[in-house]
Amino acid sequence: MKYLPIFLEITKTPCLVVGGGTVAARKVGQLRRANAKVIVVAPELCRELSVLADKHLIQYKCSDFNEDELQDKTLVIAATDDATVNKYISELANQRNLPVNVVDNPELCSFIMPSIVDRDPVQIAISTGGASPVLARLLRARLESLIPSSYGNLAKLMQKFRTAVKAKYPDMQHRRRYWEKILQGPIAEMIYAGQQESALNALGKTLSEEADDINKTGEVYLVGAGPGDPDLLTFRALRLMQQADVVLYDRLVAPEIVDLCRKDAERIYVGKKRNQHALPQEEISQLLVGLAKQGKRVLRLKGGDPFIFGRGGEEIELLSSENIPFQVIPGITAASGCASYAGIPLTHRDYAHTCVFITGHLKDGSMDLNWETLIQPRQTIVVYMGLMGLEELCSELILRGLSKTMPIALIQRGTTSQQKVHIGELATLPGISKLHDIKPPTMIIIGEVVKLHETLSWFEPIE
Repeated sequence: MKYLPIFLEITKTPCLVVGGGTVAARKVGQLRRANAKVIVVAPELCRELSVLADKHLIQYKCSDFNEDELQDKTLVIAATDDATVNKYISELANQRNLPVNVVDNPELCSFIMPSIVDRDPVQIAISTGGASPVLARLLRARLESLIPSSYGNLAKLMQKFRTAVKAKYPDMQHRRRYWEKILQGPIAEMIYAGQQESALNALGKTLSEEADDINKTGEVYLVGAGPGDPDLLTFRALRLMQQADVVLYDRLVAPEIVDLCRKDAERIYVGKKRNQHALPQEEISQLLVGLAKQGKRVLRLKGGDPFIFGRGGEEIELLSSENIPFQVIPGITAASGCASYAGIPLTHRDYAHTCVFITGHLKDGSMDLNWETLIQPRQTIVVYMGLMGLEELCSELILRGLSKTMPIALIQRGTTSQQKVHIGELATLPGISKLHDIKPPTMIIIGEVVKLHETLSWFEPIE
């Protein structure tokens, strides 16, 4: 190992940056995030550094570098575009045993500026020893997606209870097991979900109870799986998919997404078609409660977004009444995903100022919509689950004044490699569906914005 990875306290200490360009500005940014007192020496500054100097957020000396600038500095960074000057600064700094970094020249460096994943107070520094800064940035990007942004809050909570936990568990091995349960259980998830007060109370409760097992009750993750393309999943969704013990998924969740769940997790299919249920909704909700009460981490995967025609509210109502910890992770709703992949903006200042989402069938199987609100100028209508009632939908809209020639789009299996987009008019919509034998899942878009499909379509599914 060529470099010793250490973390240096530089709060309010004088750190010198020689150079005033964009590269120097990046280094100044890193030093300022560590609360250093930054002094910049350069004949001129780039715009970013000029703004900082004008606001007195950095000290600026307009001159070329001279040896006296190293006096009383904690570290120095050479970021000029003159290799000779950079080498000279490195030699002088090394003579003074002053930590020095020369940008893009690791041989002249006594320390390396790493790529950083910042979850203060948790910090992860990544370095390739100057061999490949691009690789270091790619590794950082991968870690950014795996580590929750609120990870630092978890560390702060642990610090707050550190003394109390040590008093209850004086044995180091027992204490380690306790923290492992906290870090892998519901309390950590409360922190990630922004439920700071609940996490604080729950952690305090574990220390007041006699029982050592803090995982007597599990938790439920209600996760939006998006419209089909696995790349559209959120970071949080992917993380929870990897830690769930049981996965409940429905028909609208793409198999490729289910495959991303933890390999040894139990999988339970609870898919529904119109009037055909693998499990009735009431039984699904009860199953979530029962599994959580067994201490399991339960992932409920729902196509699109769970709170947009996904019955997510019905499921968590029961969880709430049973005091089961849960969190809801939104997904890209089918309307947004399918429209985007079809090149149809749902709003556009020349075509549509409003957009309304409706479902093609209600709880009792009927189509009882507020028709008058749908017949509005410059409005896009997005219809979920509308294939079965397509003829009634179109006839009612036309009867109430919507133009027969209003552009429409049928987007079948949107965002996936099997996506198909059919364009027509309101009057011909039922015929298009029958002609092409269109099956669910299919999104229907009605409005002038559909005209933009021809010029804005960008996604090319695999034939």
